[in-house]
Amino acid sequence: MPPADSALFPVPDGARQYARRVVLLTGPSGSGKSSLSRRLGLPVVALDDFYHDVDAPGLPQRFGSVDWDAAGSWNHGAAAQALVTLCRDGDVEVPIYDIPTSRRTGTTTVVAGDSPIVLAEGIFAGELVDALRAEGVLADAVCLVRPRVHTFWLRLLRDLAESRKRPSILIRRGLAHYRSEPAKVRAWVAQGCRATTPARAEADVRALLT
Repeated sequence: MPPADSALFPVPDGARQYARRVVLLTGPSGSGKSSLSRRLGLPVVALDDFYHDVDAPGLPQRFGSVDWDAAGSWNHGAAAQALVTLCRDGDVEVPIYDIPTSRRTGTTTVVAGDSPIVLAEGIFAGELVDALRAEGVLADAVCLVRPRVHTFWLRLLRDLAESRKRPSILIRRGLAHYRSEPAKVRAWVAQGCRATTPARAEADVRALLT
């Protein structure tokens, strides 16, 4: 990944113009990122689709398996480039990732249309703040927060319903998320995201559209 002060695409100074900007949505797993994206009805890039395949070399490990909560399990550079391409061109091909099997299964095209705002949501969104700001496409970076117990149960119910992993793994990871959530929120804020509730974030994004 290029440093934050370099361009993803080599163009002359002052020539980089984009018709769209990105709102990054991050927060604990189960905090409401996907639900907020659906309510807003804007073009969305799901950052979870940029996970590496389970057999990619050098993936971080925890509890005897891949640590999917570590940034090293995720393709930062490909995600950043896809978002800049979407803002520049109005469409971009992105991967389709199957979480239960931990593999990329194909591709799809995200089309921005005439929307001036596109959303990028996922637990690693904060990793993109500096790169998108340097490219001039960052509209906002939001970390969704709500009571930890609420988030824990919503996350567990969602993951069980979607059969994301074995129940024992989901419960163990859920408890680990619960304990680490305050520190993670502080880390996202340190990356440049602002912590707010889903309701406040929805109002703020709608304000950007007007």
